[in-house]
Formats: sequence, structure tokens, C-alpha cells
Amino acid sequence: MTIRDYLCREARRISDETLSGLTDPAVWKRLISERRRQYMEMMGLSEVPADRSDRPPLNPRVTGTLEREGYRVEKLYYESLPELYVTANLYVPTDLKEPAPGVIYVCGHSATQKVRYQPFPRRFAQLGFVALIVETVQLGEVRGYHHGCYREGWWHWYSRGYTPAGIELLNGIRGLDLLQERPEVDPERLGVTGISGGGAMSWWLAAGDERIKCAAPVCGTATLASHIIDRTIDGHCDCMWWINTYLWDLPDVGALIAPRPLMIASADRDGIFTIASIREVHARLKRLYDALGASDSIALVETPGPHSYHERSRTAIFSWFLHHLQGKNVPTDQVGDIDESEEAQESEDDLRVFVNGPLKHDRTLTIHDDLRDVAGPPEIADREALVRTRHELVATLRAKTFRAFPAKPVDIDARVAFEFQSGNSHGYRFGFTPEEGWRLHGRLTIGDDVKKPAPAVVSLWSPGDSRSDARSFAGRVRAPWAKIEIEPRGTGETSWGQELQWHLRRAAAWAGRTIAGMRVHDTLRALEAARSFSDVDGERVALAARGEMAAVALYAALLDGKLAALILESPPATQNEGSNPDGSGPAIEMLNCLRFTDLPYVAGLLCPLEIVFVGERLESYDWAKELYARLGVPAKFREVADLREWRP
Repeated sequence: MTIRDYLCREARRISDETLSGLTDPAVWKRLISERRRQYMEMMGLSEVPADRSDRPPLNPRVTGTLEREGYRVEKLYYESLPELYVTANLYVPTDLKEPAPGVIYVCGHSATQKVRYQPFPRRFAQLGFVALIVETVQLGEVRGYHHGCYREGWWHWYSRGYTPAGIELLNGIRGLDLLQERPEVDPERLGVTGISGGGAMSWWLAAGDERIKCAAPVCGTATLASHIIDRTIDGHCDCMWWINTYLWDLPDVGALIAPRPLMIASADRDGIFTIASIREVHARLKRLYDALGASDSIALVETPGPHSYHERSRTAIFSWFLHHLQGKNVPTDQVGDIDESEEAQESEDDLRVFVNGPLKHDRTLTIHDDLRDVAGPPEIADREALVRTRHELVATLRAKTFRAFPAKPVDIDARVAFEFQSGNSHGYRFGFTPEEGWRLHGRLTIGDDVKKPAPAVVSLWSPGDSRSDARSFAGRVRAPWAKIEIEPRGTGETSWGQELQWHLRRAAAWAGRTIAGMRVHDTLRALEAARSFSDVDGERVALAARGEMAAVALYAALLDGKLAALILESPPATQNEGSNPDGSGPAIEMLNCLRFTDLPYVAGLLCPLEIVFVGERLESYDWAKELYARLGVPAKFREVADLREWRP
């Protein structure tokens, strides 16, 4: 099996299992609250207060107004969080007799967002809606970042549990707060729509906030299976998916919208949202809507052509919103389309909010670092606290970081492929099955004069290793132990080219796992295989790794809990830093892990396991060294210049 085969299979499995158990109305009602909590967690917004009054002040500021026939445009900004400014234009019909329904229009990835998409809020205003068009942190008047993993090499976003989808969801929620504060708006009649990135955002906001009573995502719909199998993910911004802790697909998000009115509009030749997957999402949600007695509240509008609007989709949306938010039945051929004539468009200067330039102290450029705190060192006063903290962390990591590990491990099937004799040692090459479809290999070597069963050191191949690289690392262990070399996925015979790495790191994360996380699982199964051999004393097995694989070894040691020693050469200082924009370099990200721990804290929590640092030890591990000393086992925290110096 190749890594692409595996990710395609797992994505298809997630897509096939979406909404499993939710088509029964009673089950849906019982689970919907918890599933919305899970959704907000995956968006990084667990701590957003449910009550609007408990949120920070919006502090909206109108910087100018354009008076036009039948409506006015207010140029404004608001604070989604303190000093996180969101630029927007508010289109308000003139001569309103009573509060009108409100629509939030969320922008796609256009360089001039509220300018490019202005015909839509304008048309909504002409139809009697108060329409708020909000810009994103990436392409608004202040240019923040959506493309952390996509372009910047900030792969640690996955470790931090950060997705720009979450910040856009938050900004949309606060946009609804603003609409509800306006006297012109009926707070009980709110809707959302947008195209492309705005189409995805329409899903996110409608799912995350029940105040949305009508939604119409446009060209923002697809299954996880399609994104990975068809590789449309390669054309998508990081804001187009969540941190997939709970292994969801888009219909799971859509279930949070049901039974509220939902119109899915998409083009049939969209290069990044395939029509087959759009139909699949609709079909799955239609079954749920039917079960909830809301068959008329979901619709699919297909339009001919590429990734774009069409008159058919625009008029269908206007008619849909009039029906569900104003109670009017206006046929699509009578509702009227947008006016895209040059004379109808406002200039970029006229719609600009920050007429004197961006505000000082705007968090837009740093919100990806500010939104979610990373874990600090745990407070460990004594052995009892150590054991308790370690137990809690292992449980949390299994639920939040390594949830994609198979729920029921397959038979390890550790078998010798062939035996060999070399000088004064002998051994064998063996295979084992860490997960369905994978067959990994290792090599065991033991001196002829070593008494069996013998202690063993399991060393992990690193990406890019040659056979001699891996063998020389294991060979530096001078203890009379068995030496076992293991080739986790992406090393040795299952290696893949670096040109694929960028795609794999993103695709794996969207499928609820990471390359490093898969290697942790492989290492745990490799330890199981090693302990099964009669030549090995299963009670005395050490683990050794270097470079990026040292991060894998640290987590494997924590989850395994039975090692005799852990040997680390040149371990990374932290998981809270990126690597290369092209995906090359150390792939040490693990979903959400920095919310709970980091590499130096994992090292400390292994106490009193003997931990050996080979070569220069980084200062970030001082906390672990101090903890070993505080708990009375400083000798178990060892530092050697060369692995040949280590003696167990």
C-alpha cells in the first residue's frame, strides 16, 4: 500500500461513515448539542460564550456613509475580539417601516473582497434585507494569514489546533451580534450566503450559530473523500477545513444546520469542488432532512460551467431568502438578478473603511498565534502528581491527537522473513502489520555470545536514511543487547518523494491524522512486534531515535509506558514552530498536541524512565532535567557526547 492509497482509503471511510447513527430523529436530537460542542472545539472556539452579552464589546465604528437611491452603505469596522478589527460594509434599505431580516454575506478569496462582491449585498438591500458584507483576515483591508500551511510552512498550526476557518467563524458570529444590535434588523430573521471561501464560511457559520435561519453556500461543497482522492485539496486554502479531531466530513457539519433551510448551489464543472461529491453531500443531508420532516427545507441548485455564480444560482438564492426570511413566494424568473454594470459599482476608495490606513495594534496579523494558547509545563510537586498528570495526558492525547489510531488493532502478525549470520552475530529480517493494508519491516541483530532472551534497543529509521545510516546509528549501542531497526511509514521501503510531502501533510491532517502521528502508531506496534520474539526480553526494551523521529519516539514512549530506556539524538526543541513551505523538512506536527503538552514536557513526564540525550542537549529540555532532579532520580536523566558511551 502506498501512502496515497492509505489516505484515499481512510478519507473514503470517513465519508462513508458520515452521519452514521444520525438519521433517526430521536438520536439526532439527543446528540446534536454534544456534536455542536465538538464542532466548535475543532474550529478552535470552545471558549466562545454562548450568550451574546458575555462576549467582548463589539465597539462598532462607522467611518463613512454612501447615500444611494433606495439604500445607504455604511462603511464600518467592529472588534471581533479586543483589537481584532473586522472591516465591513452595511447595506441598509431606506424608508424601512419595521425591522427587516438581516443577511451576512461572507467573501470568497478575492483580492478586493467587498468591492468584488458588492452586487450581492446591494441586491439584498433592494429586496428589503439589511446586508452586512464582511472581509476575511486574509484579503481584507488588513492582510492577515489564511495560508499558514498552504504557503508559509506553518505546519505547527495543526499542533496548535488552529484553523483560519475558526477565526472566520468567530468573525461571522460577531457579525451576527452586530446585526442583532442594529434597530433596522429583526434579530430573529438572519441568513448567510457567499461563494467559494464564502461558500465554505456559509457552512461554518450556519452550523456554528443557530441564529442563522437560512443558508446558501455557493461553490463551497465537497466530501473529504473527493478532496483527497481527486486531490482538489491542493487548490484549497487552509480555511476550507477544520482540525478534524473527531473524523468528520461535511455532512456532519450540515447536520448541525438541519432542519433549518439550506440551499446548496454549485457549478457542474468546478475544478476544486467536484459535482459528484456535491451531490453526495446533498443526498446524505437530504435523508436527514427527510427524517426530520423538513424535506422542503433543503435544495440543490446545479449550474453549468466553472467555479462561479450563474444567474440560475443567484436568482434561486434571492427567491430562497425571500421565502424563508420574508415569507414571500417570488419565482426565480421574477426576483431579479444582480447589476454588474460598471456604472452601478462603487470604487475601492469609496468602499474603504480605514480611510487613513489600518489601525495601530490590529491583531489581524498575529491572531493565528493569539487565538489559542499553547500548553506550559505542568505543575508536578511529587510522584503522585506525576503519575496522575501522565495518566490524564495519555488519555487526552488518545482522544484528541491520536483518535485516528484504529479502534481495534489488527493482528500484529510478526513473522520472520529470513535469517542471516554475519561474523559473530546473527539475526533476521521480519515483517509486521501495524494497520490494515500496511506491512512494515525490521531487522534484528544479536551477538552469538549474548544470552537469550536479551534486552533489546529498537531504533527508528529516519526519513531519507540509507541502510548504512540506520545500521550505523543502531550499531553505536555497545551494550550486549539485541539491535532492532524499524522502518516506520515514509522511511526505508515505504518512502515517498519530498515532492509529495506538501500534499501529504495537508491531506493527512484533513483526514484527522498526521505523518508523525502515523509513525507513533507504527512505533507502538513495532515495540509490540519486538516483544513477541523469543530472542527478546520483553521487559527490557529501549527505544532510540534521532532528529524528527525523536519527537515520534517521545510520544510513543509516553503511550507505551513500558520502556526500559529512551535514547534521543538531536531531538527537536519544540513542536511550536514550522518547517519549509514546500512541505520538506521535519514533519513533527500532531493534531492539537500543543494544547496539552510539548516535547520537553513529554520528556519530563516519562520520569523515572531512563532518558539519554546524545550530543548537545537543547535548553528547552531543562524543565525535564529539573523535574528528574526534583523527584529524586537525576541519574536517570543522562547526557552523553556519543551513543557509544551509553551503558545501561
